[in-house]
Amino acid sequence: MSNEDLISVDYEIFGKVQGVFFRKYTQAEGKKLGLVGWVKNTSAGTVQGQLQGPRSKVKEMQEWLKSTGSPKSHITKAEFKNEKTVDSLQHSSFNVVK
Repeated sequence: MSNEDLISVDYEIFGKVQGVFFRKYTQAEGKKLGLVGWVKNTSAGTVQGQLQGPRSKVKEMQEWLKSTGSPKSHITKAEFKNEKTVDSLQHSSFNVVK
């Protein structure tokens, strides 16, 4: 692990992001980048979650959430909030929450 700051950020993704394997792809991308956190569908038709890990990897994942997503998704907006530096990771892996 580098001496890079660990950060935590909450996200919500809007658009056609349910029923298009968005959570599965988000989990896979998060794991690939070595991040921990979670992702879930909301009753409002959005996808929400939290990312934690080294600042540069979290920023990379934020770009992926804003512009890539799953192949059949159509992202109209990505909101990120509550970004903060953390001393240690509060999750052990990247989970899809049902």
